[in-house]
Amino acid sequence: MRSDAGAVVADLARPGLVPESDTVLVHDRAGCLAARAWVDRRSEVDVHPEHRGRGLGAALLDWAQARARQAGVDRIVQTVPDADAGAVALLRSRGYEPLVTAWLLECAMPVEPSVSQPPTGVVVRPYRAGDGPATHVLVQDAFDEWQERRQGYEEWATHTVERAAFVPAQSTLALADGQLVGAALALDVPGTGEGYIEQVAVRHDHRSRGIARLLLRHTFRAFHQAGRRSCTLWTHSDTGALDLYLRVGMTIRHSSTVFRKDLRA
Repeated sequence: MRSDAGAVVADLARPGLVPESDTVLVHDRAGCLAARAWVDRRSEVDVHPEHRGRGLGAALLDWAQARARQAGVDRIVQTVPDADAGAVALLRSRGYEPLVTAWLLECAMPVEPSVSQPPTGVVVRPYRAGDGPATHVLVQDAFDEWQERRQGYEEWATHTVERAAFVPAQSTLALADGQLVGAALALDVPGTGEGYIEQVAVRHDHRSRGIARLLLRHTFRAFHQAGRRSCTLWTHSDTGALDLYLRVGMTIRHSSTVFRKDLRA
């Protein structure tokens, strides 16, 4: 879900990331991309399946660690699928330790999902032009409880509302007394044939009212009406949201682990 062109552009636009020094591309003799890596506070190392088992992943992981140290970064993280035993073993051999578990969840939608009535005083509507700044503040405030830092508007928007895959009609907002209290931001990622929810957030003082479930059901229904028969999203253990997603009928498709290494030693 994160490999579409919009996601790559957003990753390379991270504040402080300099492509000339913070990225590496490896091509095979035919000129095709065999592996890639980038690093700032996080890192991402990918090796094409046809080129695995040749030491490229280990070499790029070592490069990322060295570049992070050179840049003065205290720690580095890397996410790998739990099913990729080789990648997990490589990270552990380099001294990386598990930080959080991430799950890709899916909602199968063979029939149109039902939507309940909103709580008293709450209005639900699709995202509109001009909603970006208020939605950004809502998301950052909600995510402050577990994220390492707040994203500025431009960084956040590049990953969400300004991505080519962003779909306002399938993104849902909740308002109470004219104030934004919840949001579900959706993407229609090319080549997947399914809907994707990039972010879900509810203002702290409006939680436990069923607003998150309502936003999810509205977004599921909007994707179904657009011809999608499944919808996915990622969450991780720090958010505490897994039970919420399971209660609205989502199931775990697969899991990954975010590994971290302290570079100060």
